[in-house]
Amino acid sequence: MTNPIISAASFEHLRKVRASEPSHVAQSFRQRRKRDLLGHDGKLFIVAADHPARGALAVGNNETAMANRYDLLERMAIALSRPGVDGVLGTPDIIDDLAALGLLDDKIVVGSMNRGGLRGASFEMDDRYTGYDIPSMVDKGIDFAKTLIRINLADAGTAPTLEATAKAVSDAAAAKLPIMLEPFMSNWVNGKIVNDLSANAVIQSVAIAAGLGNDSAYTWMKLPVVAEMERVMESTTMPTLLLGGDNGDDPDTTFAAWQNALALPGVRGLTVGRTLLYPPDGDVAAAVDIAARLVHTDLKELSPQTI
Repeated sequence: MTNPIISAASFEHLRKVRASEPSHVAQSFRQRRKRDLLGHDGKLFIVAADHPARGALAVGNNETAMANRYDLLERMAIALSRPGVDGVLGTPDIIDDLAALGLLDDKIVVGSMNRGGLRGASFEMDDRYTGYDIPSMVDKGIDFAKTLIRINLADAGTAPTLEATAKAVSDAAAAKLPIMLEPFMSNWVNGKIVNDLSANAVIQSVAIAAGLGNDSAYTWMKLPVVAEMERVMESTTMPTLLLGGDNGDDPDTTFAAWQNALALPGVRGLTVGRTLLYPPDGDVAAAVDIAARLVHTDLKELSPQTI
């Protein structure tokens, strides 16, 4: 990782707030400078960091890559400082840290709602809502909600997840809070949950997710980039953000796939975490800048010194 921007004093302040001044976090939210959801080009680039709360700390072959919270916050701070990064997606612990550090001004904040389906657990498909709820996000002035919907037709744990998600969608619409749904068709394979990334499976997951709730007016999709992405985007009229997943062996191939998918009708941007926060060469700023230019094409006009 390069160019650290959080000082030791800032981390000391964060620890002090956590221990003796917890009301400062709520004050930080009240004082946060907000912005419109969509900028001048109608696109969004969100950096995601809600993986640890599900017990998913691995990046590539490193099983504990996201275990160091100070390192993760440093990487998030670098990402949020780069031109073209519109916001952050996280669970309350991450978002509260960033708020206390004063890093959320002029950023879209997306609250992650269900992290109860812990990685590797026997109950993984029962993905309970253990993070944000709609009232708490409205109270804090959070801009966007996010849910994960892994649909396993052979596992009864899917049913309560679907029911809870339907309620979240209904509550979000009533509160006029945009909510992005991240659906997958999933299966147990050798004791692990594996998401089916075929175009047909993604299309099926979109069809199921889109029908959840009593009002779809505020529903967005968060979808993987897969083969036949054109067919996938023809399956929904809902605004869609592309997800990045884990690091691939060839970053150039990943960026090219994102670029092609971003050109499709209905695609409004990217929501990416580990791929950019933990790039193979450790240069978070450079990886984030490449993705930002894919989403916000006018950034290409900026000088190399700016981006």
